[in-house]
Amino acid sequence: MADSDLSWERLEAETVYTCPGFDVINETVRLPDGAETDFDYVAEGESVVVLPFTTDGEVVVIEEWREPVQRVNYGLPAGGIEPDDDEPAAAVERELAEETGYEAGRVEHLTTVEPANGFADTVFHYFLAEECAPTAQRDLDHDETIDVTTTAFGDLLAAVREGELRDGRAALGILYYHAFERDGSTTSQ
Repeated sequence: MADSDLSWERLEAETVYTCPGFDVINETVRLPDGAETDFDYVAEGESVVVLPFTTDGEVVVIEEWREPVQRVNYGLPAGGIEPDDDEPAAAVERELAEETGYEAGRVEHLTTVEPANGFADTVFHYFLAEECAPTAQRDLDHDETIDVTTTAFGDLLAAVREGELRDGRAALGILYYHAFERDGSTTSQ
């Protein structure tokens, strides 16, 4: 699928802005035609997004304030992969417990996407967490304000359809599960 004739060559790169959560990188690149130009992108790295089902078949969902859009966001637990996470599944367990107080009996990878690879290096690893029970202690970050509840998967799907759930990370996970996993028609990853 990759065509080396389309590849850019990175000549230089520097971090021009940094803050908790992301950096802005400025690169000097050589294009396939030999021209040199600058390119800027957001460096955020890898995160996990969790679709957690309780032992009763409900989905654990969160409501969280999102400053850029100035409203409470309805969605799924998610968070960055940290350097001491051996693999993305470790981040799933940590983020699920920290944000919701739930722990999963079983965790399975669903898919991995690059949601905005034209201007960010963001990678989302989607996971299904099953047999979740409220057995952990929540440990929110200093800037997180999160309420936790459960809902039926059908109601969550309707919230995406009706525009009530507008978080793109969560919507993709819910729709992916609905389209490819729920009826067992997916091929192994």
